This record gives sequence, C-alpha cells and structure tokens, in this order.
Amino acid sequence: MPTSPEPAESAVDLRHHGDAEVRGGGAGLTDLAVNVRAGTPPAWLKERIAASLDDLAAYPDGRPARAAVARRHGLDEDRVLLTAGAAEAFVLLARAFPARRPVVVHPQFTEPEAALRDAGHEVERVLLAAGAGFGLAAEAVPDDADLVVVGNPTNPTSVLHPADALARLARPGRVLVVDEAFMDAVPGEGESLAGRTDLPGLVVLRSLTKTWGLAGLRIGYVLAAPELIAALERAQPLWPVSGPALAAAVACSEPQALAEAAHAAHRIASDRAHLLGRLAEVDGVEVGAPPAGPFVLVRLAGAAAVRDRLRDQGFAVRRGDTFPGLGPDWLRIAVRDRPTTDRFTEALAKALADG
Repeated sequence: MPTSPEPAESAVDLRHHGDAEVRGGGAGLTDLAVNVRAGTPPAWLKERIAASLDDLAAYPDGRPARAAVARRHGLDEDRVLLTAGAAEAFVLLARAFPARRPVVVHPQFTEPEAALRDAGHEVERVLLAAGAGFGLAAEAVPDDADLVVVGNPTNPTSVLHPADALARLARPGRVLVVDEAFMDAVPGEGESLAGRTDLPGLVVLRSLTKTWGLAGLRIGYVLAAPELIAALERAQPLWPVSGPALAAAVACSEPQALAEAAHAAHRIASDRAHLLGRLAEVDGVEVGAPPAGPFVLVRLAGAAAVRDRLRDQGFAVRRGDTFPGLGPDWLRIAVRDRPTTDRFTEALAKALADG
C-alpha cells in the first residue's frame, strides 16, 4: 500500500533530468536516458516548422493552435492553454493557485514539486510502494489536499493508472493535475482524462516533446475548465509560445499526425515487449511494474556502478535515486528499436557480471 503523506524535505536533486546523463558523452553514446522518441522530428514536421520562420517578424498568434488542440480533444477553445512545454505549465500552476495543502504523488516527474517549492509552497508527498507495483490508491491522498499532482502514465515507473481511480481524486475545492505527457505513447489512450469536462478541478497537461522530438522547441498545453485556464493565463507573460512552436502544435494536432502518433504508440509497445523479454534473460534485473510508457523502470543491486559501466560501453541510462520514493538500486531505460535493445541488454549483462 502507499505510504502516508510526508513532508517533501529529502535531499534528492529534483532538478536532475535525463539529459544530464548524455552530456559530454560524444557522438558514440547511445541515449537510453531521455524519453524522446528516436528518429524525430519527422521530415514533414521539420518542414512545417521551417515554413513558419518566414513569419518571425510578427508577434505570435496562438489562436489557430489553440483551435487545433481543442478540435483534437473535442473541447471548446476556452478549455485550452498553450504553454512553452509542460514544464511552464507546472510553474503556472504553482503561481496561479494558492494551495493550502499541495500533494505530489511520487515517484513521478520531479518538476511539479520543484515548481511548487520555488513558489513558496510546503509540499507533501504520497509515496507509492514498489511492492504494490506503484499502484494508486485514492485513500492515500489526504481528503483536505487542495492541489494534487499525479502522472499518467507515470515517469519513471511507466505505470498507467486507471482513469476511474484518478477520477475518484477529483472533488470540489481541489485542483487535480494529471500529467499526461506520455499518454500519446499509449495505444488508444484509453485511460486519458483529456476529454473529460465533468470532473471538478481537473487539469490535464500534455506535451508534444516526447512523441515528436521537440524538446528544444518547448511546446505543450493545458486542458481544464475555462475559469482555471483563465487563472493560468493571467500568470503567463505575453506571447509565451513562439511562432514555430505554435506551428508545430497545429501540425501535430492534424488527423494525419494523430494517425502517425497512434502507429508509433503500437510500435513502441512492441519494442517494449521485446525489451522486457530481453531483460528477463539478465540475472539480477527486476522490472518495477508492468510498464505502459516508452520506458521501463528496473531495480538491480549496485545500480550506480552498473550505470557507470554501461556508460563505458557506450550506453546512457537514467539514474533513479533522484526520484522521491526510489533509491540507489533503480534505473530507467528508454524503449528503443530491437537491435539497440539487443546490444544494450548484452552490455547490461556484462556490466552486472563485471561488478
């Protein structure tokens, strides 16, 4: 079962992210630390972004992108806010809502907690237990928590929480933030809350970074009730999203792009199954929970030393000890194509044997 809430006072580095694992690694380092889909952005998307450069002299007009995202999710436009990546949305949430008792459900992406703390909030953590497969129990969240943040599917556990379990967390007087940055990598997006308008206080975050390879462009969006969107928009600076990023939002919301993303999600699921099969052949490696995202969380003894030995063999993986609720024996591995997985798991077996 999940633990009871605890103050967020541990010494983990909340600002450590996967890109730090690959810096200085050179061209020969295979990146399994960052959860951006390999081989992206596609050529057609780069062409759309490049075409937008002709309009750089004009101030960005977010209305077409807002309309495109609204159509993509079947929502009214006043339920959409474009942001400079999901990371900006976390900052806006921390600034716009004067939460008395904010709670972050961990292990998960650490930027929400970091943003809340930077804004002066005292954050509590609900830690989901590895022994329960990092599953969510609604009763673990305090009844009087007025801001709750949870990922789905969750980074780094790759757990996909049932939509019904998340919906039970919604109530009047509470802002429920569901980070769906990786939901478009889940075939069918069956547990998404993005189209729901019946849940009080629901805020869904989406990112175009992962599936489309746009980390350097910074584009994401928020879906919520109009009054919540208005509060977040008041916390934004003018013209927060660049013209090229807005062009990408339009392009990635079109039917052909959604079809391509859906195909990629099925391919990721197949490649993830192959990775799980190969990991099962390596002694001493335990998968943390059945994964649903484009990454897998594993536990193994001496993970820090194994990570160093993997880097010596040309592979970067994400350390797990900077995620609250995990420790030094955890690593996160991005799903890649089968030849890359085969090379990696051979390297992993060697790294464990050399310990």
